[in-house]
Amino acid sequence: METTIVERKKQTFSGSVARFRELGLLGFILVLCTLVQLRNPSFLTLENVNDLMTNTAILSILAVGMMLVIVTRGIDLSIGATLALSGMIAALTVSKFPELHPLLAIVIGTAVGLACGIVLGFLVSRFGILPIIATLGMMNVFRGLTFMASGGKWVSAHQMPGSFKSIATGSILGVNTLIFIAIVTYIVFYYFISHTRTGRQIYAVGSNPESAKISGINNEKILWLVYSIMGGLSGLAGVLWVSKFASAQGDTAMGYELSVIAACVLGGVSIAGGSGKISGIILGSILLGILNNALPLINVSPFWQTGIQGSIILVAVIINALVKRGVDRNNLMRRKI
Repeated sequence: METTIVERKKQTFSGSVARFRELGLLGFILVLCTLVQLRNPSFLTLENVNDLMTNTAILSILAVGMMLVIVTRGIDLSIGATLALSGMIAALTVSKFPELHPLLAIVIGTAVGLACGIVLGFLVSRFGILPIIATLGMMNVFRGLTFMASGGKWVSAHQMPGSFKSIATGSILGVNTLIFIAIVTYIVFYYFISHTRTGRQIYAVGSNPESAKISGINNEKILWLVYSIMGGLSGLAGVLWVSKFASAQGDTAMGYELSVIAACVLGGVSIAGGSGKISGIILGSILLGILNNALPLINVSPFWQTGIQGSIILVAVIINALVKRGVDRNNLMRRKI
């Protein structure tokens, strides 16, 4: 009974720290928005805010999958290549069959991404290959397949039917389609993480794989699942990306996985695994979106923009490390000898 009470106290304290960290991130976002607005009054206009949210939607969708992967102590460096391959297959399909319904194009792209994720999950879970090695290798495989599928050529806007391009420009219930899909994605995965046994098992595997296995959790199944989810979301993002930019290229989203990882880290997802919240990655994605949108508006040199973003990410990592150290120290002091 005493052990249970202590564990509950630990969880309560950790949850309080996470909420404090999220409130701090929210406060930083508000201060940043205020300062940018003072420099450029067009920043908080309805048009610019809509552009900001639309541009952030794809990043935020990918951040959900990446959070699940990182929670299990993994990493996925192949999502940019998976996105490019899925987007290219969808673009080639709609260019050949212009009458194809946009929903079918989304299903095709998502299926391609899901297949990529299943392969990755199999390599990591069944063969025990380190995630960074497996995803780095498959990144090059998927990128090569993209160039092979397209013959090294682009699929340009005039080759795509208007119905496909309208995926990104259309709206559902008065909300831009990209933003609507991102909101639905967050709602679904919030429920999945918070109210299903599998969602709790994902965190258990990330917190302590050995204990999770002893308690009867199938670690291999969980790892296979999270990489499959990441692949499916990457496929969905690939279709949305190609529709938004009306262009499919072999080098689409090259290096984009670093931005997704950064959004997770900014949102408080622990690289050590076992820790991360949906609300945190929402704030992390929004902060990156604001930086990408605001820095050009206040005439910050492109050479400084990347450095500023990197510095903010580094500060976030340091703060997360200090917070984790404080939590561990507090838990150690609470432990009875």
